[in-house]
Amino acid sequence: MANEGARVLVTGANGHLGRRLIRRLARDDAPAFRVRAMVRSKRAAAALRELPEATRIEIAVVDYRNSEQFARAAYGCCHAVHLTGIIKETRSNRYADAHEATCLALARASAAAGLERTVYLSILGSDPASENACLASKGRAEQILLDAQTPAVILRVPMVLGPGDATARVVKAEACARLLPLLGGGRMRTQPIFAEDVVEAIIAALTRPGVCDVALDLAGPEPLPQREFVARAARLYGRRPRVIPIPLALARGLALLAERLFANPPLTRAMLGVLCRDDCVDTEPTCKRLGIELTSLDELLRKCIGPESTLA
Repeated sequence: MANEGARVLVTGANGHLGRRLIRRLARDDAPAFRVRAMVRSKRAAAALRELPEATRIEIAVVDYRNSEQFARAAYGCCHAVHLTGIIKETRSNRYADAHEATCLALARASAAAGLERTVYLSILGSDPASENACLASKGRAEQILLDAQTPAVILRVPMVLGPGDATARVVKAEACARLLPLLGGGRMRTQPIFAEDVVEAIIAALTRPGVCDVALDLAGPEPLPQREFVARAARLYGRRPRVIPIPLALARGLALLAERLFANPPLTRAMLGVLCRDDCVDTEPTCKRLGIELTSLDELLRKCIGPESTLA
């Protein structure tokens, strides 16, 4: 456990997962961390100041790629949690800038500020040798932190679902639809994980002795084809959507066309590759190492997708 008053730097603090982590660390039964929330803009900082936990956090507005600004924000902290990243690259927001550049700045800042440990949230399948541009970039970013002076823990996760999250809203809309277009007919396996389980994994990665300089694959407890996943969600509403298969070749062609026509395309080939990859992870080794338990798929769906789920 951390010493009373120890600070943890959280990047991407204004995202859904960042807010959940802040909320968890602000609880009385949480590890004795104080949070320094790092965001890119004054607008994001203003949004954090509206949180009920605002009085218990510090807020820093920083250019994530600027090592000096990063180091100033990290000064006085003992750990850092890096939550930033993208799955869709645009002409103005490149993978190299979002992933490698920010991790390089974090590595330098962590060494300068004397941080004890960093935790980086990555994506299942990340690998510098991947043919997918996003997964290769994430893999290079992971390696930057694993090679850095400060010990690092990499947590690779698939789809993360929490009540009110954008992804949960999409799944709910799919579950309630009459006709359901799915890439490849929804045969790709998915293994979604509950957002609160990811938060608990992050805290364990920060505090558990002997967990450092390692990349851990983590996912929900049950892999299943996407069409079956949506069908499970649909049962909460008494629905049975009819699946309309969308050929992957057609989707790739449309993504290529969108990349050529738009500065901010709605879909890219790399994004499609991330969304359509098979996820099938043995979660037991990582859960045992972190000392966590996973929320069942049915409970996850009830909390995130079901009629009683919240929009918070």
